[in-house]
Amino acid sequence: MKILILGGTRFLGRFLTESAIKRGHEVTLFNRGKENPGLFPDVGKLAGDRGSDLSALEEGEWDAVIDTCGFVPRVARESAKLLAGRAGQYIFISSASVYDELESPGISEEHPVSRLALPDAEEMTKGKTAPPNNEYYGELKFLCEQEVEQQFPGHSLIVRPGLIVEPYDFTGRFSYWVNRIANGGEVLAPGRKGKQIQFIDVRDLAEWVIHMAEQQNSGVFNAAGPGSALTMEAFLGECKRELKSDAEFAWVNEAFLLESEVGFCMELPLWIPDSEQMEGFLSLDIHKAQEAGLTFRPLSETIRDTREWELAQEPRELKAGLARDKEQGVLDKWRSREPDN
Repeated sequence: MKILILGGTRFLGRFLTESAIKRGHEVTLFNRGKENPGLFPDVGKLAGDRGSDLSALEEGEWDAVIDTCGFVPRVARESAKLLAGRAGQYIFISSASVYDELESPGISEEHPVSRLALPDAEEMTKGKTAPPNNEYYGELKFLCEQEVEQQFPGHSLIVRPGLIVEPYDFTGRFSYWVNRIANGGEVLAPGRKGKQIQFIDVRDLAEWVIHMAEQQNSGVFNAAGPGSALTMEAFLGECKRELKSDAEFAWVNEAFLLESEVGFCMELPLWIPDSEQMEGFLSLDIHKAQEAGLTFRPLSETIRDTREWELAQEPRELKAGLARDKEQGVLDKWRSREPDN
């Protein structure tokens, strides 16, 4: 197959490219050439900018296009419209953030989505290729989906991942837990032990997307993992076992964490308080994707590879996770609380 990847050298794009090459496909990358330009020296490369210069895409034909970096409807529309008629399939990497009414678990692809009027979206993203401060991220992603489907009716594949994790994820959301538990000692564990969580190894996602391209599958698919329900307690315990850590978990209830101004999602990744009524966001129904071939490597492998990758990196600013001094302060307060609190 001839596959065009919009992006292709960062995180998911990187692994999509690797997977496609490994499976013998002819890959072309379209990007600005600023992220990891030395990667994939033997792959065809087209230079351009999603927001201002698509001229490099005016010629050429591909069996499939994979769009990893469409965040506003105008940008998605322009690339899809330009490639319509010259590509057999358009695969758009969307997000589970499109969903609305997140109170109940088991959100399927038919679940209601958050909506934003297209004129409002066009106005707020004028001259931009990404939403301002990630505001209306999900609503804009859904509008991008619609633009793609309009240009490729019956030949578009919309992938809605949940949290995509290591390696090469510089947000540090998943690696916070891996690194923190590897360092041992008393670890603040948030909320309910039995709270369900979801995430997908970027390599599993990439391999499945390439498989879907080979099958020329279309439609909308949730993509999250693992294959069976996973709780926060089980995840942290697996980290401890795999990393041979002496970590001891101090489970702190959500009311206390919120009173202590501990942020969820980024400061304590994978934790969303029950009070937010978002149980569905980390418990997507993924049966449709599994029936279409989505599989998962062992959780222990993701944990181990994440730690190895993190140890090979230069020290960098913490983008996600609880600072150690704040963690210790919260734990000290938790231990000193009144017995009936």
